[in-house]
Amino acid sequence: MNNIPEVIRTIPLDYYLYFSAALFVIGVIGVLTRRNAIVIFMCIELMLNSVNLLLTAMASYRGDTNAQVFVFFIMAVAAAEVTVGLAIIVMTYRNIRSTDVQLLNYLKW
Repeated sequence: MNNIPEVIRTIPLDYYLYFSAALFVIGVIGVLTRRNAIVIFMCIELMLNSVNLLLTAMASYRGDTNAQVFVFFIMAVAAAEVTVGLAIIVMTYRNIRSTDVQLLNYLKW
């Protein structure tokens, strides 16, 4: 506990946990209730960033840098996911002129 920097000790770990859980729940609710594909991808990014926040906070409290490397890889995967997801959204918009995910049922065979 002595190797934790003073700046990090000013905010208790519980606050990071509560804030990260609140962000994750907001993201889940957004994914489950929204119909716009762009908003759904934003909510998925919000969930990934809440996990990154919690991993970084835990790593700082433990004095371990391995979790921060893992956060870097999560950010790289999230960037790739956004790239592919936005490409799919653009192609869907070109075909059906809407980003509503309920209209994607029309693309089935």
